[in-house]
Amino acid sequence: MSIFQMFGKGTDINEGVKRQQAASGSVLLDVRTTAEYAGGHIPGSTNLPLDRLDEIRIEKKTPLFVYCQSGMRSRAACAQLRKMGYEATDIGGMAGYRGRLE
Repeated sequence: MSIFQMFGKGTDINEGVKRQQAASGSVLLDVRTTAEYAGGHIPGSTNLPLDRLDEIRIEKKTPLFVYCQSGMRSRAACAQLRKMGYEATDIGGMAGYRGRLE
């Protein structure tokens, strides 16, 4: 459980991953650094670090489900992505993830 979830803020990443899997054509976007991603990530996710969001090459109509380590970067990424015209859902941080990693 992340610190944000302890205080009633944030999203349960496990529920967010389920929602992403059920959303046809959606992308699970990991905005952690490439080193963090290489150290273990949610299967099927795509890595695009927060500081490189301007390099995104995904169609704007594609639903994005965004996560990071604690939930702070994913929140910032979603705000930036929405300003860019994307449908972005913040699913929080990996700290609370209970599934397998790749």
